[in-house]
This record gives sequence, C-alpha cells and structure tokens, in this order.
Amino acid sequence: MLKSGRLNFLKLNINSRLLYSTNPQLAKKVIGIDLGTTNSAVAYIRDSNDKKSATIIENDEGQRTTPSIVAFDVKSSPQNKDQMKTLVGMAAKRQNAINSENTFFATKRLIGRAFNDKEVQRDMAVMPYKIVKCESNGQAYLSTSNGLIQSPSQIASILLKYLKQTSEEYLGEKVNLAVITVPAYFNDSQRQATKDAGKLAGLNVLRVINEPTAAALSFGIDDKRNNGLIAVYDLGGGTFDISILDIEDGVFEVRATNGDTHLGGEDFDNVIVNYIIDTFIHENPEITREEITKNRETMQRLKDVSERAKIDLSHVKKTFIELPFVYKSKHLRVPMTEEELDNMTLSLINRTIPPVKQALKDADIEPEDIDEVILVGGMTRMPKIRSVVKDLFGKSPNSSVNPDETVALGAAIQGGILSGEIKNVLLLDVTPLTLGIETFGGAFSPLIPRNTTVPVKKTEIFSTGVDGQTGVDIKVFQGERGLVRNNKLIGDLKLTGITPLPKGIPQIYVTFDIDADGIINVSAAEKSSGKQQSITVIPNSGLSEEEIAKLIEEANANRAQDNLIRQRLELISKADIMISDTESLFKRYEKLISSEKEYSNIVEDIKALRQAIKNFKANENDMSIDVNGIKKATDALQGRALKLFQSATKNQQNQGK
Repeated sequence: MLKSGRLNFLKLNINSRLLYSTNPQLAKKVIGIDLGTTNSAVAYIRDSNDKKSATIIENDEGQRTTPSIVAFDVKSSPQNKDQMKTLVGMAAKRQNAINSENTFFATKRLIGRAFNDKEVQRDMAVMPYKIVKCESNGQAYLSTSNGLIQSPSQIASILLKYLKQTSEEYLGEKVNLAVITVPAYFNDSQRQATKDAGKLAGLNVLRVINEPTAAALSFGIDDKRNNGLIAVYDLGGGTFDISILDIEDGVFEVRATNGDTHLGGEDFDNVIVNYIIDTFIHENPEITREEITKNRETMQRLKDVSERAKIDLSHVKKTFIELPFVYKSKHLRVPMTEEELDNMTLSLINRTIPPVKQALKDADIEPEDIDEVILVGGMTRMPKIRSVVKDLFGKSPNSSVNPDETVALGAAIQGGILSGEIKNVLLLDVTPLTLGIETFGGAFSPLIPRNTTVPVKKTEIFSTGVDGQTGVDIKVFQGERGLVRNNKLIGDLKLTGITPLPKGIPQIYVTFDIDADGIINVSAAEKSSGKQQSITVIPNSGLSEEEIAKLIEEANANRAQDNLIRQRLELISKADIMISDTESLFKRYEKLISSEKEYSNIVEDIKALRQAIKNFKANENDMSIDVNGIKKATDALQGRALKLFQSATKNQQNQGK
C-alpha cells in the first residue's frame, strides 16, 4: 500500500532568482486593452519610431472608452438561447433600464471568484441580474431570464471581441495579438480567467500586465523628467490598487503593490442607492424597502441616477437626483451635496489608506520619498479622494494623465515592447501575493514572498514527515496567512515512487517558476530515486480547456453567418432609430404638418415600415428578408418627411405675412 503524506520542512534550502526578458519579434500589431469594471479602452502604437505614439482607438460610436456592459435580447430567439441577439457597450447601456435582468455589468468583480465568496454574496443583494453557482466548479456564473448560463470569462470575451473588431476596423487589418491589463492585486485564478476571456475572443494574449504598472509605463516612457519613485493610486469601477515604482532610464521596476479587489465606483454607487431608498421610504412610509429592492427595473433606474449624481458632484457642489414614476406612480427628487456624498462614502475612501501605507512599508520608503503621485481610474476625479491622496503623500497628485485612458495606453506600450516596436525599455513587475506549499501540520511554507520581481525561479528542499513514506502530496497555496486553511489553494502536485527511507532523509527539491504573466510552474524531484513531477498551476477559471476549445470552434464555424446577422441587425437598428425619430417629430408638430397634402401618405408609409421592422425583429434569422430594402425605404421616407416640414414651415410663414 502506498504511503504518502505532507512535506516536512527542512532547514537546508537552495534559492535562486532568475530575471529574464521575453521579446519575440512579432510581425503584427499588438493592441493594448484596459478591461475595466465600468469602462474599457483599447490602444496601439501608431509609430514604431516614436515611443510616445500610443494612441486610443475610438469605437464605432466615436467614443474613446466603451462601457463594460453586455446585454442579451431574450426575445430575439426564445427557442434557441445560443442564437440570442447580443448588445455590447453603449448599445447595451441604453436599454439597461428595460432589460435589467439580462444586462450584465461590473462582472469583472466576479471573474475567477467562487459563488460562496462573501464579496459575491454581497453583490447578489444589489445586482439586478441573477448570479448563480456553477455546479461543476463552484464559481459565480451569470444567468439570463430564459436560463442561458454564462461564466464571467464568457461575458468578458464578448466585450473583448467587440474591442478586437473595433481595432480591426480602425487599423484596416486583422488583429489577434493583445496585452490585457488586470488589477495588481488579482490572484492567479482571476488572471487566468482574464486570459481565458481573451482566448475565447480570438486573441493571443501575450501578456497580462498590472493596471498601475501600465499607467506608470504610459506616464514615464522616454521622458527623463519622469524618472524617480512613482506612486500609482488606481481606484476604478470595481477594484483599488496602489503600486510603487522606480523609473530610471527606461527601467520600470515595481517596488511594491497592494490593494483591494472588491472596492471601487460600484460600491460608491450602492451607498448612494441605499441613501435614495431610505429617503424615498421616509417620504412614502406605505412603501417598504423590500418592495423596492426586489423590483429589478426600479433598482437599475436608481443605480443609473446614482452614478450620474456621483459624476455631477465631481464638478458641482450640489445636485438633484430626480426620477419620475420611480415606484407606484411616485416621483423622486432628492437633493445631494458634495459634502453629503463625502460623508456617506468616507468609510470606502478610508479603506484605501491601509493598502497605501503597507505598500510604502513594503517598498521601504516614506511618503516624502515619492516624486510623483499618479491618479488612475474614474473615481479619482472625486475631489475628496484627491484631497485624501494629497494628505497621504504630502503633495498634490499629478494631473497630467487621463485616468480613463492611461492604462490602455500603457498596455499598448507593453505590446510595443513585446513586438520589438519599442526598444530599450525593461519592465520588472512583481507577484502580488505570497506563494508557497503546505507542510506538516497544515502550516504554510512560503517560497516566493509577495512583491517579488517576476519572472522568478526559486528552489527549496523539503523532506518526508513519516517513516517509509513513498509519496508526497504537494499543495500549492497563495496568500499571507500562516496556516494553509486561511489561504487559497491554487494547485496540487503528487510525487510518487519515492524510496522508502526514515523521515527527514529524502531530499525533495520543490521549484517554483513564475513567468512574466504571473503563471506558475511547479516541479518536484526526489534525489535518491530520481523521481520527478511538474505541473503548470492554472487555477480553475470557470472553463476547462475542452470547453474553451469547443466555444472557439463554434465561434469560428459560425463567424461568417454571425457577421452577416450582425450587419443586418445594425442596418435595421439604424432604420428603427430613424423611424422612431420621425414618429416623434410627427407627433410633436402634428398641428403644423397635418394639413399638408403629403402628410397622410407619409403617416401610412411610416406604419408600413414600422411593421416591416417589427416583422424583421420577429424573424431576424430569416435571411430572405431584404434589410437593405427596408433601410433604403427608411432613408427615402426621412427625405420626404423633411420636405414636408419645409413646405409646412414655408406655408406658415406666408400665412403670417
């Protein structure tokens, strides 16, 4: 019978650290993507001869950032959930209030997290959409109202695919190479889930780079004036990071990083929502809190106005939160001042202070040693946050960077470094959490401390804890606690066939090798028997390799059809908007135009076109429907309507004379 057990840590150890650089010569353009909680952005290097030519790519609506929102139209294909119409970005945001159950936002807060995670449970109480437990891996997944189950990685992949297509249309070439940013304090599971999302989107993710590090790259690239110690304070929609970097002559070295992966603008919005609900209930005591919170559409409307109020109070001292018919025909009008917002969110702001102090301590520096403080993330526009940062560091933060764009620009720069477009720049990032193994008694034995520069390779010698032990179970953990039960298990390696010897005699060499992406390779070898084993620690991101491969295969097989359907939907969508605009104008100015000869004809033609659009929406997969004909007829009708208005206005002016 095989004897196996945990390792017993020996004093003897061999340590080595290897720093190396990967710089493959890539022929194609590498895009940099800031996959944000609230908004995302994509950038590229415009001129390979200019290190500072990183440029934001505008989306198809001419916007430099894209809302990180994905929506499913459950009515489009009720018989086939996999064929449902998907909306991304601003198109998804516009319809959020009327389709809240099927509109997914802030899913970055869920990526790579277990369903039972306390932060996930907290989000479930405020999110208008359904978060469910994946039975196969216990992770947090998402469900539409008609039962389509999607992992957060799949939702992210839809957004990434949109950014990929946007880049291809902008650059006029195929794009499949990318650098994607992640919060510095993301664990290995969350990083892998992000890479899986990129893979699903048809991207070869060359590197995942920490968001504050990307911001520092953007700030300090090829500018000697920006040499020195840089603190990057990054408070976005869902996460907070603080990183301390040393920049000198093209070398970017991360000295320390810290943060909170569940702190951001979403939490600020939720505080305002709760304040509004309390105020509304106080004014309408016949309505209960439970009635409101269980109404998904109402909660989404409250979320939208809360976000707007938060943004307004970054520029003005007072605003009014107004929402007609918020619930049971009741109207909402709540005043809010900047000072009130500061007071109700102060506990959230204060949560950023301990990570900042810890990062400074880990970097072995004082606040006054910092040369520049860079603010990243939309929340840093809040005056109170800027004031707190100023007090923390004893200096005003640098306002020369765009907090919404600098991360994507930095990711593009890293892409340029990897492709060979940008030379003489070296980036030395760090691992955010301590890595180690379980040893005798459930103790956590660290091999690579947090804030160790990566890439890194380290070996230590362990031994058996039981006489005659022929196998060991090497469990790899990530965390800062002394006992493994308080840390996160990220991998499991079994080494068998060890020569049975007294405990403490066998020498088992355990090696951790972390690449530049933060992906961990663990190997173990026993000296006397020559037995060895190795694994690549790829945490459960929610999707297996087989599932990812299947999804990619299905996407490739249906790409041509999907693109054609998407183009048809876009044409109809534009026609629908034009018809809606014309209908609104006709209703508003009916008295002016109703006496015109052409009026009744155009009204009838509008009805006919509206019916044609309705027919298409009910049968959008029917390729026999002539969408170009509908679009042309709509354009022609709009021209006739314009002439009608011109004629009516002229006749009115003549009558006035």
